[in-house]
Amino acid sequence: MNETIGNLLPVWTVIPFIVLLLSIAILPLTVEHFWEKNHNKAIIAAIISLPVIVIFGLYGDFQPIVHELKEYFSFIVLLASLFIISGGIYLSGDIQGTPCNNLIFLAIGGIIANIFGTTGAAMLLIRPMLRINSQRKYTPHLPIFFIFIVCNIGGCLLPIGDPPLFMGYLRGVPFFWTLRLLPQWSFMMVLILTTFYLFDLHFWRKETIETKELDNLEIEKMGLHGKINLIFITLVLASVIYLSTPIREIGMIVLALLSLLFTPKAVRAKNEFNFAPIVEVAVIFAGIFITMVPALLILEAQAGEIGISLPWHFFWTTGILSSFLDNTPTYITMLSLAQGFFNMPHEIVGVPIKILTAISLGAVFMGANTYIGNGPNFMVKSICEHKKIQIPSFFGYMMWSGSILIPLFIIVTLVFLK
Repeated sequence: MNETIGNLLPVWTVIPFIVLLLSIAILPLTVEHFWEKNHNKAIIAAIISLPVIVIFGLYGDFQPIVHELKEYFSFIVLLASLFIISGGIYLSGDIQGTPCNNLIFLAIGGIIANIFGTTGAAMLLIRPMLRINSQRKYTPHLPIFFIFIVCNIGGCLLPIGDPPLFMGYLRGVPFFWTLRLLPQWSFMMVLILTTFYLFDLHFWRKETIETKELDNLEIEKMGLHGKINLIFITLVLASVIYLSTPIREIGMIVLALLSLLFTPKAVRAKNEFNFAPIVEVAVIFAGIFITMVPALLILEAQAGEIGISLPWHFFWTTGILSSFLDNTPTYITMLSLAQGFFNMPHEIVGVPIKILTAISLGAVFMGANTYIGNGPNFMVKSICEHKKIQIPSFFGYMMWSGSILIPLFIIVTLVFLK
């Protein structure tokens, strides 16, 4: 990022970014039929992004936008490849949608998110999760906790788990360094899974006896189809570890194409696979990555003036910004800021371990605070909407995340980041 431009940019240059966020939040509520078409989202994102491009044209320096678009390319290729490959794996069958079974399901999702990525795990498990609980009437909390656990909190143990950690790996953080986050991951997973169980038990008790009996009648043995995609997922993981840009991205694209070629069409049909969710994410996040450039530059140039220095400062600053600026570029910005502050060559990429831990946890955990905090969040929202599953609005979701996650993040702060 260019710090000089960050010092020159006026605060009003963040207006397009704010307008885009408001559009994402308000348009689905006010012009639902217009907004549900991805080409309309693309038009809105392009119109709002244009002023930012013009601003940098006036400064005669497009490098910050080009830099961000390169990050966007790596980001979307990783998400898309995991989306396509995991979309070729179909988990058939049905089990009882009891609180205990749902708890186990989400726990498994949180674990495999570190191998499949939060995107891959979400695409593999969201439809079976909805199917398992399709007989139940009181399920507004299920997609929300699924986003909390599978799309975010679960994926902090490996760089492939969540895009911000992937970007950290690209900047020199050792691939297996994130395994050091196991204590914080385990602690947070226990907290959030316990909270989920209490919520699900409450709603389960509201279900009628007839609903529970119907659920028992529709039990079917679970099965895994499209197993060849497990090989492709493994090769994506290997490409992240051993390859560099642009060979890595080319490899992921090739693996996604092979998945489309070798996965039986019947498997994808059963999985209700289509490209609409990833296209929606690609369109929305293209606009986000462009319009947030002024905000990131201003932050990077001036954040030192607000006294960010302690681990909990970095955790909450990274987390709050990740909720709205997307956790991937926020992680990058906060890592750069920390490197400028500390410049410790014998630590990890010049940053104290406690600070890098705080940045990593803030980006991954608090990406769950909004639908736009992390790419998979929006995918799950899109899939639920396509299946006519009730899911909260942008602000409705934030009421859930604010009341449930923020208290848990405070506990994590007191235990690990004082």
